Amino acid sequence: MQHDIKPATAERFVADAELVAERHRAIQRRIDEAASAKGKDKAPNKVPQTGAREYPAPPFPEQHLKKPGLEADLKLEPMYDAPHYKGSEKLKGMVALISGGDSGIGRAVAVLYAREGADVAIAYLSEHEDAAQTRRAVEAEGRRCILLSGNVADPQFCKAAVDATLEEFGRLDILVNNAAFQLHVPEFEMITQEHFDCTLKTNLYGYFHLAKAAVPHMKEGSAIIMTGSVTGLLGNSNLLDYSMTKGGIHAFARSLATHLVDRGIRVNVVAPGPVWTPLNPADKPAALVKKFGGDTPMRRAAQPEEIAPAYVFLAAPSCSSYITGEILPIVGGYSGA
Repeated sequence: MQHDIKPATAERFVADAELVAERHRAIQRRIDEAASAKGKDKAPNKVPQTGAREYPAPPFPEQHLKKPGLEADLKLEPMYDAPHYKGSEKLKGMVALISGGDSGIGRAVAVLYAREGADVAIAYLSEHEDAAQTRRAVEAEGRRCILLSGNVADPQFCKAAVDATLEEFGRLDILVNNAAFQLHVPEFEMITQEHFDCTLKTNLYGYFHLAKAAVPHMKEGSAIIMTGSVTGLLGNSNLLDYSMTKGGIHAFARSLATHLVDRGIRVNVVAPGPVWTPLNPADKPAALVKKFGGDTPMRRAAQPEEIAPAYVFLAAPSCSSYITGEILPIVGGYSGA
C-alpha cells in the first residue's frame, strides 16, 4: 500500500531541506575562508623538528655511491652519535653481534649498545674504513669491539662470526640481523636472476644463517632484533625483491619468536621508513637521493640515531621483557589519506 506525503507537508520538508543545505554551504564558506587565510600565513613546506636536536631535510646532496656504499663517502654525514641519549646500564655486561654494523643504523645501534654497557662484534661486508670508525666510536664509549669481515649469505662465515664473538667475549646475548642489499629498478624485467639471488641471499639467507648459528649459544633473557622495513608492510613499486624479503623477515621473526619463547629468547623487528644511510645513495639515482624522505609526513628522512633507541628498547630485558614477535614501524608518520 503506497503512502504519499501530503502536499502541504511535502512543501515544508522541501523548504526545511533547502534551509539545511544553505547551513551546510555557510559552514563550508567559513572553512574555505579560514583555510585560505591559514594557507597564506603558513610557512611553505616547513619541516617539523621533533627531536632533541635539529635534523636535516631535503634537498640532500645529489650523490650516487658505488655498492656497497661507504658512509665515509657521503657528502652529508649521517647523525649516529646521539649526544642527547644518556646510557643507564640497560645492557650492562651483555654482548651483541650486529650484522651491517659498520655504518648507518648498525653503527648507531652499536654506539648506543656500548653506551648501555655492552661489548659489540661488528659483522660487515668490505667497508673497512667505515667499520674502523664504528670500532672507534664503540671504544670511545668505554666498551670493546671486534670487526668481522665476510658475507652473511655464507653459513660458514655466520658460524665463524658467532664463534669469534664467543671466543673474544665469552657469551652472546643480543643478535641484530641488519645487513641488507637493495637496488631500485624502474622496470620489473630489469631484475635479473643474479640481482634476485643477491637480494634474497643477503636479506633472508643471511638472517637465517646468523640466527641459526647464534641461537644455540643464547640463554634466557637474550634477544634477537631484525631490521625489517616499511616496504615489507606497504610494498614498493621500485623495490619488488627487497620488499618481498622484508615481508619475509617480518614473518620469519614472528615465527621464530613463537618457536623460541619457551627458551626465554625474544625476537622482534624494527621496520624503519626512509633513513639517511649509505644504503640509499648506493641504491637510487642522484636526482632521487636529493628528495629522499621528503614524501613522509615528517617531510624528511630519519637519521640513524633516531632509529637506534628502538633497538635498545627491544634488546633490554628491563624494557621489553614481555614483548616478542612484534614489528615496530618507525616511518615518520602516516598521511591519513
